[in-house]
Amino acid sequence: MENYDESIKYLKLLAKQYPTIAAASTEIINLEAILNLPKGTEHFLADLHGEYEPFVHVLKNGSGAVKIKIQDVFGNSLMDCEKKSLATLVYYPEQKLEIVQKEEKDINDWYRINLYRLIELCRHVSSKYTRSKVRKALPKDFSYIIEELLHEESENHDKQGYYDGIINTIIEIERAPEFIVALSNLIQRLVIDRLHIIGDIYDRGPRPDIIIDTLIDYHSVDIQWGNHDILWMGAAAGNATCIANVLRIAARYSNLDVIEDIYGINLLPLATFALKHYKDDNCNAFIPKNNDEASVYGTSEIELISKMHKAITIIQFKLEYEIIKRRPEFKMNHRLLLDKINYIDETITLNNVTYELNDINFPTINTKKPFELTYDERKLMDKLQSSFVNSDKLQKHVLFLFNKGRIYLTYNSNLLFHGCIPLNKDKTFKSMIINGEEYRGKRLLDKFDSLAREGYFNNRGSEEKLYGMDIMWYLWTGACSSLFGKEDMTTFERYFIKDKITHKEKKNPYYDFRDSEEMCNLIFKEFGLEPTESKIINGHVPVKNKFGENPIKCNGKLIVIDGGFAKAYRSQTGLAGYTLTYNSYGLQIISHQPFKSLEDAFSKETDILSSRQIVEKTDRKKVGDTDIGKELKNQIKDLKLLLRAYRKGLINEEQ
Repeated sequence: MENYDESIKYLKLLAKQYPTIAAASTEIINLEAILNLPKGTEHFLADLHGEYEPFVHVLKNGSGAVKIKIQDVFGNSLMDCEKKSLATLVYYPEQKLEIVQKEEKDINDWYRINLYRLIELCRHVSSKYTRSKVRKALPKDFSYIIEELLHEESENHDKQGYYDGIINTIIEIERAPEFIVALSNLIQRLVIDRLHIIGDIYDRGPRPDIIIDTLIDYHSVDIQWGNHDILWMGAAAGNATCIANVLRIAARYSNLDVIEDIYGINLLPLATFALKHYKDDNCNAFIPKNNDEASVYGTSEIELISKMHKAITIIQFKLEYEIIKRRPEFKMNHRLLLDKINYIDETITLNNVTYELNDINFPTINTKKPFELTYDERKLMDKLQSSFVNSDKLQKHVLFLFNKGRIYLTYNSNLLFHGCIPLNKDKTFKSMIINGEEYRGKRLLDKFDSLAREGYFNNRGSEEKLYGMDIMWYLWTGACSSLFGKEDMTTFERYFIKDKITHKEKKNPYYDFRDSEEMCNLIFKEFGLEPTESKIINGHVPVKNKFGENPIKCNGKLIVIDGGFAKAYRSQTGLAGYTLTYNSYGLQIISHQPFKSLEDAFSKETDILSSRQIVEKTDRKKVGDTDIGKELKNQIKDLKLLLRAYRKGLINEEQ
């Protein structure tokens, strides 16, 4: 503290919290002790894409961490079937209890056996935390009793009767089921210290809202936004182009019910518009994917969704024109394609090559002004924009994404981001001009983060909000976007051009260099990280495991954990997702096979089949080796200064 007056002022404020030498000394001792505890386990998930069932299961089992703890505690003292049953009880206590209560003849004996097992397991998983931290995690109804049981020495014969008496009383007064649920949830809570979600909660899968509701209630979580997340965030902010994209993707994957039933957004205007303008169009290129699985949809519903799908797609292309022309710095004029169509010959010319179109029915396009919205289209978008902005549940979820999320995160020497760090072919950082100033590398990502927040939080009608909303759309599809990571999004080509050569989306050079230590070290330096200790952890591009691709790249410096949570990607990956854990002994990547169902998980005690691979094994890390440890060391330093001030009489103790 360089300025004396400011130092004393700060220490006087600190003295209000620690008003005596004894209080400050006690806190120093406490913090020093915490530094020597084992590092808590971090859990990394990416690219969930609305697949809530496997997400919920992986969250409950800690990517296998619960089973490992059960093995640590019980080893060979329990049969495999007993350990499996205990794990299921921890994951799904309410559902498991319901089954057991119907089948078990001596339910009280079952309660007693499993209460002892859960207490022993809970004692083990809580051992790496302070009593204070465990106390804060305890369920209110049973906090005193659980604390007594966790810190009771059962081997002490003088206390054995006391210990047994608590268990017997819990059963006698018929509180065993509630107590088992409380213990199981506490074990789940203590097994994982912090959860990292590395993007793409939304789109493709059936219930992203369940994922976000689960995360809202989670004890410690951060989120690195994915390109699909920022699209929904832009839609919630009121960006009409993002709204059109959200609706198009929802129609494409048969998920319009999420928008209508879950978020309460009225899609009747879109359906009415589609039926009016595309009544006689079969919309073959717009038949939704996954409709074979969505048995709730009959033929007529699929036909309607196809028409809605095409209608909103054409509107999207027109709306994108408005942003592209408004923002020349986005350098996206080449993505304006409606004026490149030869509406008579039913062809389009791109890069001096003429391609045949597979659909030429454009009832809402004025061929002389192809990007101009019709009166009906503008009126429709006004209604949809109002519905998105006024959806309470959507606004709650997006506000959570802003509060807990960001473009990237550096945490415990690891760099977390969804897609890429935009690079040029020569491994220099790709730059972008924003409001007349050039940004690249970390500064570019920081600027994107700031502008996205302006796009959501600023007052409607302000230029700052409009620019921020436009940036959110750019983050979805722009060449310098760290979330997108490609040069172009070939949406038009995939719908309308038969020749698949036009469908290819060229990735940013970052993906060509993922095995380059030079690139990784360059990125670590840019973000202020030590290259010998740090890791890059990202998702976004599915790891093609079935073709032999390894998620661990660059000699372990870069780890990709998009392994196909979304069913749409499993044909490429051959898996159902990667997750990563980082405990006090190092990093492990876990590959998961497809999850059957939550019902199977608790009724048949099926678990996700997973395999582990050690990424890095280290000497056991302590809290003192983490970012939290750095904060605690700074607190200790300040408290020692406070002690010195007390002892020198610069500050008086409170009497």
